[in-house]
Amino acid sequence: MLQLSKKVEYGLIALRHMAMRPMGQIYTAKELALEYEVPYELLAKVLQKLARAGVVRSTQGVKGGYSLARLPKDMPVSHIIKIIEEERPMIAECYVEGPDSCYLFDNCTIRRPLGKIQRSLNVLFDQMTIQEII
Repeated sequence: MLQLSKKVEYGLIALRHMAMRPMGQIYTAKELALEYEVPYELLAKVLQKLARAGVVRSTQGVKGGYSLARLPKDMPVSHIIKIIEEERPMIAECYVEGPDSCYLFDNCTIRRPLGKIQRSLNVLFDQMTIQEII
């Protein structure tokens, strides 16, 4: 079954948290990790990736932390997933690994219906923004 990774879940939780508050407010990875009871180290790595991609701003110093760099309505969920995972979530291995990954590929009777589901999921993730998960 299609399942988002914990890294993506934690990233979306952090972005949702920031999006629900005034723009420009700064949050530390530690305070977010404590509030949502998620592993600090993993959340910090996710926030660093999001900062490198320009989704959040990283502020150094005593009062440093992370803040949104874009409006929530301008952040498609698919973009966030791709930043964190470096690929789109796929419903079947053959869509990730290609035809050589599956000995049934040429004779598969569910490849086309799964492809239809995959395309629908792609559209859904492309159209849904962080604003919509607030």
